[in-house]
Amino acid sequence: MAEAPVIAFFPEASFGAALNCVGIARALQARGARPVFICHPGFTGIFADYGFQEYHLPATGAPQPADYWQDFIRRHLPHFNLAPADQIETYVAPTWEAIVDTAIQAEAPLAALLTRLRPDAVVLDNVVMFPAIARAGCPWVRVVSCAETEVPDDAVPPYCSGLASADAEGHAAFRARYLGAVGPVQDRYNRFRAGAGLPALAPGAFLEPSPHLNLLLAPSILRHRRARPLDRDRFVFLEGAVRREGPYDLPDFPKGEGPLVYVSFGSLGAMDIALMDRMIAAFARVPARFLVNVGAFRDAYRAVPDNVHLEGWFPQPSVVAMADLFIHHGGNNSFCEALYHGVPSLILPYCWDGHDNAVRAVETGTGYRLDRASWTGAGLTETILAALADSAMRDRLAANAARMQAESGVDLAAECILRVAGRREKAAG
Repeated sequence: MAEAPVIAFFPEASFGAALNCVGIARALQARGARPVFICHPGFTGIFADYGFQEYHLPATGAPQPADYWQDFIRRHLPHFNLAPADQIETYVAPTWEAIVDTAIQAEAPLAALLTRLRPDAVVLDNVVMFPAIARAGCPWVRVVSCAETEVPDDAVPPYCSGLASADAEGHAAFRARYLGAVGPVQDRYNRFRAGAGLPALAPGAFLEPSPHLNLLLAPSILRHRRARPLDRDRFVFLEGAVRREGPYDLPDFPKGEGPLVYVSFGSLGAMDIALMDRMIAAFARVPARFLVNVGAFRDAYRAVPDNVHLEGWFPQPSVVAMADLFIHHGGNNSFCEALYHGVPSLILPYCWDGHDNAVRAVETGTGYRLDRASWTGAGLTETILAALADSAMRDRLAANAARMQAESGVDLAAECILRVAGRREKAAG
């Protein structure tokens, strides 16, 4: 009997990427493969809780990624109130500096680990390339779990720009400003690549397409019309990669019933306690029930309205399936889960591809958008009620959800990955 193919997942140190990979890994496991996870310090136990074997990159003397990124986000909270273009110098370029630092620090231990593991394929869900993966002697798969804008095209808005599809003039101005700001860190990254035997990337790029397989978590309802269509042999669009979680028992709300609204800005977004506190106060005046994810900061909230329930963690896909509205930051994981379950989104973006998804939600009639900094309590209430009453949007989302669920993204991803891993087996044979 042939041994089960070993598929090594290496997601970035974020819960969105990590949990997308969990859904795909489960589908691979159901097909007889052996998925394992390579994880940064700080993510120990996340994948073991789902029953997968973990291999930990050792700490290198630098701050561990979980703590590092929490400190990084805390320092940059004021920048999240800026327009996307104004975040380029204050947040985006410094973030790329930190990401490149992480890639350089991880290179030697990652290379040693891959030599020991000898996987049949490596699945990389990240925004930066690790040369050790290209040199591991097996096929590698790129997962684009951010918005589709991460893969550039002249007809697609620039990544992290939050610009409308038709704003060609704005696209050009944003690209020029972006390339000017990230040019120095990309030069440093390309020098690192050259030292590892990899060619330099095009201006502004930190991760090349895989020559083997690229999986884009971009539901069809959101996809852009590209000037240069992607090669279907190497680029596969998925209807998301939504995992299943255990059931969630709704708490008793002292203050009546009403529609159910789920609120989550991700583990890092929960750090903005002032924003969350202001929103919770506004929710008290809305005739609905609110489940609010406040991450590790539950003790920071004292007076909580009767129609609001706070927790530090929710089985998000299960909760979204029960909700009538999902208020979130525009992370692609959250947006795909809302679409998968036919739930309208109200997006308050603060950085990265959240800006792109917020605009795309409005363009495609799949959600609403509010500015993170300038909303008022009355405006928030009005938008929530409009979203809950939008029957045309709800019908559109229901039809799309049926398609997404029928065309399971995690199953398609697993089948494609196994085909790639099979090529390695044939070559070895």
